[in-house]
Amino acid sequence: MHPNSIYLFKKYALKYFRPDMRVLEIGPDNFPSTYQNIVSANSILWHTVDIYPHPKLTHYAEQEYLYPISESCYDIVLSSQVLEHVKKIWLWIKELSRVCKPGGLVITINPVSWLYHEDPVDCWRVFPEGMRALYEEGGLEVILSTFGSLEFPNYRHYLPGISLTNRPKIYRLVNLLMGKLGWPVERSYDTVTIGKKI
Repeated sequence: MHPNSIYLFKKYALKYFRPDMRVLEIGPDNFPSTYQNIVSANSILWHTVDIYPHPKLTHYAEQEYLYPISESCYDIVLSSQVLEHVKKIWLWIKELSRVCKPGGLVITINPVSWLYHEDPVDCWRVFPEGMRALYEEGGLEVILSTFGSLEFPNYRHYLPGISLTNRPKIYRLVNLLMGKLGWPVERSYDTVTIGKKI
């Protein structure tokens, strides 16, 4: 999980998590996940689903676009750094919407500038206009869709790329030092989208 995803989550999505909610996280990075640790609310029922089996998952989905979950179960359906690995995102968004309660939220964070990384595939980089169209296809009313980077503030110029935290230490140090002299600093850009199930 790269830092910009976390920064965007904290800035735009964290405020929507309330006590006693039911949350489904798709493709968690760990157990508990980074986001579950950030939310840190013991009263939230936090479930997970993935297409890769793991003993700590709540739900294992044998099919990409059909989760073994009843309709309208969750107050929030969350995914971060997952969308790019889904081949048919127009089918996937409908499944996220299906398991979300009416009036509930679907929250996605997806890379815009990250380099190609198959896991097992890497298919999409989607800007806010594309996410709005995708959410509409899923029957979701978009509350917010924006892209940007909150990494390494206070430099004058930036270059879209991957997070410097994922680069070798010498590369990171040179990049930040040159940034003080006015050269562009590399950082990752992501799109965060929040939509309400109609």
